[in-house]
Amino acid sequence: MPEAVALVAHSGGPTPVINASLGGVIERARQHRRIGKLYGARFGIDGILREDFIDLFAQSERKLAAVSRAPSSALGTSRRRITQKDGERLLRVFRAHNVRQFFYTGGNGSMITACEIAELARQSGYELQVIGIPKTIDNDLAETDHSPGYASAARFFACAVRDLGGDNRALPGQVEFVEVLGRHAGWIVAATALARQEPDDAPHLLYLPEIPLPLDQLLQDVNSVFRRLGRCVVAICEGQLDERGEAFGADVRPGSRGQLAMNLGHRLSLLTAQKLKLKTRSEKPGLLARASLAFPSQLDWDEARLCGQAAVDAAENGKSGVMVTLVRGPGPGYSAATACAPLEKVACGEKRFPAEWRHPAGGDVAPAFFDYAAPLVGSIERYERLK
Repeated sequence: MPEAVALVAHSGGPTPVINASLGGVIERARQHRRIGKLYGARFGIDGILREDFIDLFAQSERKLAAVSRAPSSALGTSRRRITQKDGERLLRVFRAHNVRQFFYTGGNGSMITACEIAELARQSGYELQVIGIPKTIDNDLAETDHSPGYASAARFFACAVRDLGGDNRALPGQVEFVEVLGRHAGWIVAATALARQEPDDAPHLLYLPEIPLPLDQLLQDVNSVFRRLGRCVVAICEGQLDERGEAFGADVRPGSRGQLAMNLGHRLSLLTAQKLKLKTRSEKPGLLARASLAFPSQLDWDEARLCGQAAVDAAENGKSGVMVTLVRGPGPGYSAATACAPLEKVACGEKRFPAEWRHPAGGDVAPAFFDYAAPLVGSIERYERLK
């Protein structure tokens, strides 16, 4: 077979470490002599359809080292799902440029697209290796222990809640809602529990979107904490719904995977003030969690880079139609290795926060979750208090 042309593209929301995966792909591809060229598609599928490519082998080592440490996507990204017409156009572009290896970095919807592209190539008789590279702050990708991007976003929110809790303690008398990313999976909001060092530390309440939350229950929980402490910090996921499957009257918009509230924390803040006659406020760091490296996770960066390298190795070993996964090693200490899972299995699943890690009384997580999350997120610096 002649020298292969490889192409890498990003899909879905950026993360603080997606460029580390890109750096891993470039680094490993340069070591494999069969890959003659490596292109990066600007703005995902849209860039492929436009044939808008960057020659990644032409970039300097200094430039790539700096880019791999930057948050967000250096290539740009897209949420575009392909139509039949798009699929036919993609294959024409691949043929025109002799693309034989396609690396696609993304989350759930992206792996569905990768699976569809692999099937289109198979049906048309075009020899194309398709390898998915995991990426999502939501940590809801199936078949992998965790996803690159999750640890950094979780660490950001844990530190944000820690600091907001200090503000709440310094000027008591207020209920504060922190709206946390994660869509309909509770992995990030659960990680805010890592902010606690003392029993009265924030978050005083946290809610997982896997469990419907009646407004009356929320108000009862908030009132109980406020009576005890004279203050309260609530961490709540952006995808939280009530027992009727509604977002408490918040404004909703269509998203890439169903509807999502735009102002959930603000809405709950208003309802709490109205019903309990308490002073309230809401905070929504929002996309800062995936656009900031204020609280970086070195492990997250290392594993993102490792996944990029493993994707190229998988292609060189003849694999196709798979996504790279992270497999946690046994034993008390943390370790992880890469493996591969079929795209079909990844595409049809969504990893929700497990029931056994939910606190039986609600409004919190069970202790077993900390064994999972703490090695990924890392230690959260403790602030000393006066005695």
